Amino acid sequence: MSEKNKESRFRLWQAFTAAAALLLITFCAYTACRAYDFKQTVDATPLTAEQIYDLNEILYSQYSSEHQLLKKLPYNIGQPQLDVWAKSAILLDVSNGNILYEKNADAIIPPASMTKLFAMYVVEEEIASGRFSYDQVIPLPPESWACNMPPHSSLMFLGKGQRVTMEELLLGLSICSGNDAAYALAYTVSGSMEAFVERMNLVASDLGLEHTHFVESSGYSEKNQTTAREMAEFATVYLRRHPQSLHRFHSVLDFTYPKAKNLAPGDKPLAQDFTQGLPQKITMPITQQNTNPLLGKLQGCDGLKTGYIDESGYNLSLTAVRGETRFLSVTMGGPGNNAKEGQAGRVHDGTELMEWAFKNFADTSLELKVHPYLVRSFNASEKMIRLVPAFTEETFTVPYVSGASMAENIDSVRIEVQLPDYCWGAVEQGSMQGKIVISLADYILQEIPLVADRNLNKGNVLSAMSDLILIKYKHTIKDK
Repeated sequence: MSEKNKESRFRLWQAFTAAAALLLITFCAYTACRAYDFKQTVDATPLTAEQIYDLNEILYSQYSSEHQLLKKLPYNIGQPQLDVWAKSAILLDVSNGNILYEKNADAIIPPASMTKLFAMYVVEEEIASGRFSYDQVIPLPPESWACNMPPHSSLMFLGKGQRVTMEELLLGLSICSGNDAAYALAYTVSGSMEAFVERMNLVASDLGLEHTHFVESSGYSEKNQTTAREMAEFATVYLRRHPQSLHRFHSVLDFTYPKAKNLAPGDKPLAQDFTQGLPQKITMPITQQNTNPLLGKLQGCDGLKTGYIDESGYNLSLTAVRGETRFLSVTMGGPGNNAKEGQAGRVHDGTELMEWAFKNFADTSLELKVHPYLVRSFNASEKMIRLVPAFTEETFTVPYVSGASMAENIDSVRIEVQLPDYCWGAVEQGSMQGKIVISLADYILQEIPLVADRNLNKGNVLSAMSDLILIKYKHTIKDK
């Protein structure tokens, strides 16, 4: 080989070596920059409104049953053998909507005076909005006087000239189940019964209660209709939005009305004879017990509402709390040839359902583990992604396992978060990337998928090579 060829090859080698060195230096600099960027990235980029909408659509589509207000337990307990006398019943955990027991829960039955819960909800919403207040004095139109109510109505004994506050009307509605109070509230809030019933039906419609419909607000009409399931769904919303109503109204044991302060100027509290019918003016104070027969008898019972007309049988929306756990039952079509027998049936079914629930279930908090998690993403269009629970509740209903106390069961619940070390390449929004496993003893009770909150595009060859090095030496990008 000539000296000239040797020199040419040497120069070519030098050029190649220099180019390779430049490429290596460039690659190292690129990798160092990516390492620095990763180190500076401590959170995922906030989602746009469009991304949030798309994510919610995916979650509600893929996990629709878990996003319902009422839902099945995530584990199988079989069909409980309970002695429930009512034709229709349902029992659930209020905090998460888990259904523990049901019996003909979709039978359409008149709610009777349980209708008044919808009336109270509408009024409570109005008070919460600031349009009305509890201490506001309410004028009583003739349509609300006790003497103008249908025969055999439950009453709080409103009369001409009385001065009554919004809070007293709500007490008369919840404790005495006063039809007169229902009319007074309807005219106060909406100006007429028809307009007020539209509000009640709008509440039912907004909640998706397909079989719930009202024609008046007291529950007297058999044309009002609902199901145990839909009444339980509504009652759950009511308890979550207005929990103060339990202490303020539904758990109060008795109510005396009218008192001296309620009478028109010049009127005095005097005994009256009602044997010939109710007068327009009622001045005699009348004390009535709460119609809920389990108040003061069932541990933790603090609501909710009874109902009865001939066409419905004896109905009861019942709730009780012990510790941090609250259950709700709705029984409809309860048996009884008279009020005494009907109340006995309510006591039997309510006790049967609630004692079974508290014996076999309790709530544990999920808030410390069930939440979004940040994960690194390599060879992708973004350097960090958020994995969100596909569905979540604040609590989990823990079942009783034989051989341990309920407290020991709660202490034995394990919540394990299984996350990937990182995401690689393209990621599809809503795809499962990890999971939260809830278990008790050797039983897996539920698995909650952790899904990608956004789409990620795949990176290029250079980013893939660079990120492979960063993953191998991941100490260079430790989170702050």
